[in-house]
Amino acid sequence: MYELLIGLRYTRAKRRNSFISFISLVSMVGIALGVAALIIVLSVMNGFQEEVRNRILAMASHITISSPSNNLDHWQQAAQTAAQNPHVTGVAPYVLGQGLFTNGSQVKGVLVRGIEPQQEPKVSEITDKMLVGSASTLKAGDFSVILGWNLAQELGVMVGDRVTLITPQGQVTPAGLIPRLRQLTVVGIFKADYYPYDANLALLHISDAQKLYRTGQGISGVRIKLDDLFQARMVAREINRSLPDLLVADWSQENPTYFRAVEIEKRMMFIILTLIVAVAAFNLVSTLVMVVTDKQSDIAILRTLGASPTSIMKIFLVQGAMSGVIGTASGVLGGVLVALNIGTIVPFIERVIGSQILSADVYLISELPSRVIPADVISIGLISLLLALLATLYPSWRASRVNPAEALRYE
Repeated sequence: MYELLIGLRYTRAKRRNSFISFISLVSMVGIALGVAALIIVLSVMNGFQEEVRNRILAMASHITISSPSNNLDHWQQAAQTAAQNPHVTGVAPYVLGQGLFTNGSQVKGVLVRGIEPQQEPKVSEITDKMLVGSASTLKAGDFSVILGWNLAQELGVMVGDRVTLITPQGQVTPAGLIPRLRQLTVVGIFKADYYPYDANLALLHISDAQKLYRTGQGISGVRIKLDDLFQARMVAREINRSLPDLLVADWSQENPTYFRAVEIEKRMMFIILTLIVAVAAFNLVSTLVMVVTDKQSDIAILRTLGASPTSIMKIFLVQGAMSGVIGTASGVLGGVLVALNIGTIVPFIERVIGSQILSADVYLISELPSRVIPADVISIGLISLLLALLATLYPSWRASRVNPAEALRYE
């Protein structure tokens, strides 16, 4: 195929017009930067989504079973029914309530979760998240508590200190409604590396939580852990068919706003950055138009030697496609390298600028994660190549329409 050989030679040859060479280089660099930016941004968003999801589910649950009245009696039957599903690896009861923790002048609203210490490790990673103490130190009747790391700091307490819990279930007296107060002993501190949990969650023994929130023998619900969190929606539907009178929700339903926002943001960023790649790719149009104008005499000679218009078109398609291939390959290589080493690059930038890029209380995490998905890289590369190929169609067609007699009239 002489069209391929000539097209490759035009790509390698030093053009007489240096400005054309500069514009061609700018086009390839633009494609490379656009592709690299798209890969890096999507990889960071994938990593952020996975990291936050794992941190949420480290202390949350894949599936929860609760009652419409928020007081689940005979929960053992529901737990046994759920445990029969082959995807279920752990089941544990819980009591959930809100309250105020006070210590001196410090007051903090918290989410109180009553847990069964022996069964809780089956559905969460609480044993791996403890900084001080352990979940087994929660004893029924001791009214002890395990606090999140940030919560303990805000209250100014350590293990062995006492805090006061004020629950909304008050006592009615002739003087009015008086809130219930209970002093709790701090026996442990956990760090989930997820700010909403570290700053707002406190763990009690489930029997103590039942007494404080007056649920009797009932509980708020049952937490379930699966062998594959992505099967949660399917398993939740199967469990709901077996327990039609109860509320069964998976992890994506309990955090719908966050996960939906991340997915929409990811799609919009893909579209916006693809437009950047498109702008760079269509710079090839102006480059190839100038090349065609510069090579009119060469085109005319090839036509007089018997080259067909289709062959001329193929020559410039090859030349434009090579620019797209070089730019795309450079962008993919650079983008993947940066995405894989983002954990080293970001701390270096933070040291240079003397400021923290990510704040844990705003972005939920303090380190920038990254996850390179091969399918994303392949789709980005194919889209870039397709846009570059589309950009070469008009200049190539224009080259094929050059009239040899007109082109050689003044040669």
